[in-house]
Amino acid sequence: MNELPLPVLFGLLGLMLLLSGLFSSSETALMTINRYRLRHLAAGGHRGAQLAEKLLERPDRIIGLILLGNNFVNILASMITTVIALRLFGEGSLALAAGLLTLIVLIFSEVAPKTFAALNAERLALPAAYIYYPLLKLIYPVVWLVNLLANGVLKLLGLARDDGASQALTAEELRTVVLEAGAMIPQRHQRMLLGIIDLERATVEDIMVPRNEIVGIDLADPWEAIREQLMHSRHTRLPLYEESIDQIRGIVHMRRVLNRLIRDELDAEGLRSLAREGYFIPEGTPLNTQLLNFQREKRRIGLVVDEYGDIQGLVTLEDILEEIVGEFTTDPAASLASVAAEPDGSYIVNATTNIRTLNRRMGWDLPTGGPKTLNGLILEHLETIPDPGTSVKFGDYQVEIIKSGKHGVRSARVLPPMRIGASRRRRG
Repeated sequence: MNELPLPVLFGLLGLMLLLSGLFSSSETALMTINRYRLRHLAAGGHRGAQLAEKLLERPDRIIGLILLGNNFVNILASMITTVIALRLFGEGSLALAAGLLTLIVLIFSEVAPKTFAALNAERLALPAAYIYYPLLKLIYPVVWLVNLLANGVLKLLGLARDDGASQALTAEELRTVVLEAGAMIPQRHQRMLLGIIDLERATVEDIMVPRNEIVGIDLADPWEAIREQLMHSRHTRLPLYEESIDQIRGIVHMRRVLNRLIRDELDAEGLRSLAREGYFIPEGTPLNTQLLNFQREKRRIGLVVDEYGDIQGLVTLEDILEEIVGEFTTDPAASLASVAAEPDGSYIVNATTNIRTLNRRMGWDLPTGGPKTLNGLILEHLETIPDPGTSVKFGDYQVEIIKSGKHGVRSARVLPPMRIGASRRRRG
């Protein structure tokens, strides 16, 4: 090396710095590339993606290969710099040459290439895979020995490599991926995907029609009253019971009833014979589980029961699907019958309304971890039935009781965030 002309040495030094930058940038690109995008490209037949995916199956090997090359060229660059410094300025310039080389390597072979690679991982990683894959095959024994020693050190430190480490996303990580997809996934589709992810968080109690709001047919009523109720029913399926909703006799489908009813060929016993056996759901069943149960049992409606077998509410397949796709109703007035907007920006809400329903329809964020209805939320917080005019805050939401009865709150005024100050000014 001492006999080489200075122009050749400078050329070799520049080449070593360039190779160091390529090693550094390709390492960052391979380690930061989107694994799911890479898997998609590989499945589509992209050769570079297929090679990159194979290399990343054992990241310790590709890292070992890159670091071998990077350290080799950096050491060679240091040797060349030393020769150049001795020829030009003598031994007194070695410290200055070492410092200058460190600065150049840091800027042009490390920081700048790695920053560029982090921003353009796919553009660099896929071409690099064409080089690294055959190179790894060529010097595999050296890489294997280096990895053997490195993994031995890790094992001594109790940090042995876990071959079974999973790259699968958790539900929360998947939620973040969906939210950060931006314009790549339409907003409506994002809401649907998030609805699917959130199914396991909610239970049938969160969306059920409460016991006192279940619409059914009491077989103990006179036939004329039953007939009138059937003729004007807005529901496709109705529970049949005797005197108490706990005495369920089955679920009847209106399609099987109306033709006979119109031809006056139906009575109470005939109605009972058309009913299908009731389907019961234990309270606390997650919505994702219940969706599969409905599919397996070929059912669309079920009655939620507690540990004592008492009926707590009613859940339909439509209720669960609405958690994913939103409301099915085409009548906005009907869907918001429990909420009335006021001129001051507040909302009068029926206190028996389900909190999850309110949050979904109104875009609110009332707490859902405890009671299921607004009435239950207020009573749990105050630990008493409040008088009209009482106010309570849940986070950024101010709730004022409008009407209450012996058994709880009937209606309340809700002032969402950003509306509280404006509402007070208008009232004043």
